[in-house]
Amino acid sequence: MSLFPIFLKLTGRPCVVIGAGHLAESKITSLRSADAAVTVIAPEVSAAIAEQAAAGELTLHQRAYQPGDLAGAFLVVAATNSPAVNRAVFAEATATGVLCNAVDDPPFCDFYFPSVVRRGDLQIAISTAGNSPALAQQLRKELNEQLPLDLGDWLADLGNLRREVVAAEPLNEQRRRLLHELAQRQVCSYDRCPSRLLAREHALTNPLPTEKA
Repeated sequence: MSLFPIFLKLTGRPCVVIGAGHLAESKITSLRSADAAVTVIAPEVSAAIAEQAAAGELTLHQRAYQPGDLAGAFLVVAATNSPAVNRAVFAEATATGVLCNAVDDPPFCDFYFPSVVRRGDLQIAISTAGNSPALAQQLRKELNEQLPLDLGDWLADLGNLRREVVAAEPLNEQRRRLLHELAQRQVCSYDRCPSRLLAREHALTNPLPTEKA
């Protein structure tokens, strides 16, 4: 199976979850962490999901799934304990062009939820295309143990420095090599950080062209 790895921006986008039990909880957490506008539809609701609904963190319709519930949705997660319901959701999603994930039922998925290692803006996603979620979780655990806990802070500083370089230097091979070199160096927010000094020295020898009047 060929899968296209991609990171989606879900901020404010309507995402529907059919089901509100244990299977749904982690998916809802993932969607909410991406700032999606989550709507949950289920006749029975776990305490955790009920609390989120009461706090206004998601929209809850406490009833069974009905055809038409996916109108306007960007994606849907079918997370009930009924394969027949999950597949009915997938059928509607397919007919209406909505991306669907039927939990633990790979043939009825347009996408899969990967195991993710997070350090700030850094995300490493691991997928087995539904063949072995347990293996994906094991690899996530191993990577999580290897990566420094402050990697996210370092990345934020590196991102700020990259924007400074891009603003100060023209797009060329020298700038590309500098950015690759900086990605291998220690970077901090301190103004006299050695990497920042290197970037400034490089900008002096490789300035942006001035516009002619």
